[in-house]
Amino acid sequence: MLASWGEPGPIILCVHGITSSRRSWGRFAERMQSRFQVFAYDQRGHGDSAAVLGPMTLARSLGDLETVAGALPGPVHLLVGHSWGGAVALLGGREIDPDKVLAIDPMVRVMPGTFEADYVDELRDTLGLPRGEREPALRAMYEGLHPTDLAAKLHAMSGMSIAALEQLGRDNHVDEGGWDIREALADYPVPLLILAAGVDSVMSPDDLAFVRERGGPNVAVRVFENEGHNLHRTAFDAFVEAVDAFAA
Repeated sequence: MLASWGEPGPIILCVHGITSSRRSWGRFAERMQSRFQVFAYDQRGHGDSAAVLGPMTLARSLGDLETVAGALPGPVHLLVGHSWGGAVALLGGREIDPDKVLAIDPMVRVMPGTFEADYVDELRDTLGLPRGEREPALRAMYEGLHPTDLAAKLHAMSGMSIAALEQLGRDNHVDEGGWDIREALADYPVPLLILAAGVDSVMSPDDLAFVRERGGPNVAVRVFENEGHNLHRTAFDAFVEAVDAFAA
């Protein structure tokens, strides 16, 4: 499912992360739509694609991105991704020929043996609830979010199954060390801005050091020292300012 905001113009294509959906970009898109045409889609297992699983490999996610990009009315000016979607966007920067790529705390590498514990187990109880009981649990879990962001979380997670996350881990052999895309960042071919969280980041200091040392002249890194993994929500205004400056 593809959503769009704004009139025809330079295109921003957004790729969401785990337990999010195309609607997670709504507040950002509304802020940018006077100058850009913004598109976002539901990745497999999420939002209105909750029933679409099949292979959940990074290669399949990249193929989905290529399909979406090929259906847009013009070339992608800025490719944006968060977390899992950040990894997809980083790979997509080499495949769909965007002008620029921006990755928000991207899942560059997952340490072996941590995916189930850190990304799946904490959601088993919530995603195991019947739909009638799930919404109140989700509202309590995400209390304090901006109303647009809360509605997006409900859209993303109301119909999804824990099987999507389990399959994402299994198909990519994540707990066996199969999730490591650092080499795709070496000598990156287009301008890339990585916005990393300073608190509870999925990027380790070693990952950041690799990007800075091996990324090449097209790559810049900015760490939001006091913000967590979802900094595009929690530091919304500063995030938009960073995108504005980079996308110009």
